[in-house]
Amino acid sequence: MRNITVLSGGVGGARFLEGLLHGIAAGTLPGIDPDAEVTVVANTADDLWAHGLKVCPDLDTVMYTLGGGIDLERGWGHADETWSVMEELRAYGVEPTWFNLGDRDVATHLVRTQMLDAGYPLSEVTHALCRRWLYPRYGAGVRLLPMTDDRVETHVAIADPDAPSGRRVVHFQEYWVRLRAAVPAELLVFVGLEDSTPAPGVVDAITGADLVILPPSNPVVSVGTILGVPGVRDAVSSTRARVVGISPIIGGHHVRGMAEQMLTSIGVEVSAAGVGLHYGARSSGGVLDGWLVDADDTEAVARLAEAGLPAIAVPLWMSDRDATAAMAAAAIGLVADGEPAP
Repeated sequence: MRNITVLSGGVGGARFLEGLLHGIAAGTLPGIDPDAEVTVVANTADDLWAHGLKVCPDLDTVMYTLGGGIDLERGWGHADETWSVMEELRAYGVEPTWFNLGDRDVATHLVRTQMLDAGYPLSEVTHALCRRWLYPRYGAGVRLLPMTDDRVETHVAIADPDAPSGRRVVHFQEYWVRLRAAVPAELLVFVGLEDSTPAPGVVDAITGADLVILPPSNPVVSVGTILGVPGVRDAVSSTRARVVGISPIIGGHHVRGMAEQMLTSIGVEVSAAGVGLHYGARSSGGVLDGWLVDADDTEAVARLAEAGLPAIAVPLWMSDRDATAAMAAAAIGLVADGEPAP
């Protein structure tokens, strides 16, 4: 297999990609060509405008992580960061004060915003930014694409007894960063998603792949929004590539982020089996040919098999690159022996 496409969110997807690329370089992934090319289709529904700048958290997390510039302790943002700009903005009382932009990170957002203002689409802007971060390490071997060039934003409805409707709607980033996902998400609103179109190269990367991977990213507001771009889910369902996914839920809880809150908001069981069944087997109209669950969720394997979704239980903690590469190898091995989808 030479062409791999990964539908990625931010931190979880980026860490998985590190392990995947490590495994390719080490030659430890079954059936994967040592010169395999990886295309990453990243979620952009978390994007927002802050202080006049276009911020793309998931694109940047993948770009910084694979480019060696991520803050390892926080898992997001630029390494060796300083915060003088935010200190000055707070001194002026300029909102949002709850969303931190580091000084080095601001440079990325300035370049992106200037290029967007000049008329370049987000896909071309992302390519230009990756000339600095990805090309020196991987050449043409790794490509990062936004899921769409269109503006799509996730908003979350939460309870507000002072509002006439009893609810108010906040941007996803406010729910995550300011509110820390500490209040129930009553409803999710994906503004612009239904009217969006896949960014150039996205559908071809899926239909032309040998393998498509859904990493342990949020199944609702990361992978879910990518699949929600009209045409993308159909591409995944119809591709001749094998499609394998990895559970972001271990032992009934998410490892990082807010998958539990998001799954609850759409009525999906918070479990490894629940997420696998939410994606569904391609043999019954879903998107998966195989599903990895953690060793603590072995009981889910039989339940998934009954629904026509092959699954195995292996350690899913991405503790280091070798462990993550082993996880990727298990995912590939689960589906590698099968025939391509018709």
